Amino acid sequence: MTTSESKKAVVLTSGGLDSAVTAALAMAEGHECHCLIFDYGQRHRIEIERAQQIATALNAASSHVLDINLTKISQSALTTSMPVPKGHSIDDIGQGIPSTYVPARNTIFLSIALGWAESLGASSIFFGANVLDYAGYPDCRPEFVTAFNTMAQLGTKQGVEGSPITVHAPLLKLTKAEIIVKGIALGVPFGLTHSCYDPSPHGTPCGACDSCLLRQKGFQDAGISDPALEDH
Repeated sequence: MTTSESKKAVVLTSGGLDSAVTAALAMAEGHECHCLIFDYGQRHRIEIERAQQIATALNAASSHVLDINLTKISQSALTTSMPVPKGHSIDDIGQGIPSTYVPARNTIFLSIALGWAESLGASSIFFGANVLDYAGYPDCRPEFVTAFNTMAQLGTKQGVEGSPITVHAPLLKLTKAEIIVKGIALGVPFGLTHSCYDPSPHGTPCGACDSCLLRQKGFQDAGISDPALEDH
């Protein structure tokens, strides 16, 4: 693998705040970033458009939208007509696994990213998992990242030949406020990001789902106004 190939990275890009900061961090570290965006039948489809805009704004080397329609197999409030839970207190968020959990979503996403990374000759995959301000998802924990890296080493040509592809989750142990402050320093276009699980048809955030509440708390704790509320 050449030096240029080893600095290639696939970045899972959702259009959300965390993935945008993750992409900016990877680029700041000198990686040539290829953004992978999934159209999996999510009800908050505006995030696909925003993810593409973010990839362009950050000058990603490439971006690709992949259709893997999970509505046929996944029971989740994000892929069915099941109502999105709203109105939780911040303390209640993360207590148990919510109905917005999409079964094995990060395992599916990372497995596809692994295939693209190996095809590109990349050495890294970045994704914005976070365990401190997370909403109870089992595939956003350090144990999951460690286990996936073991699988990636065992199950790829690069891995068995001694050049494993490594999954990085640089935001894993940061608070939402710390992520936002880091993003501001990196010039992340937060006005383009979208976090809401149940937006209006025009993309207006509901302001009451867990993701909206965590975003609001993050900007409040950081002492920064949310550009997305000003720009859209």
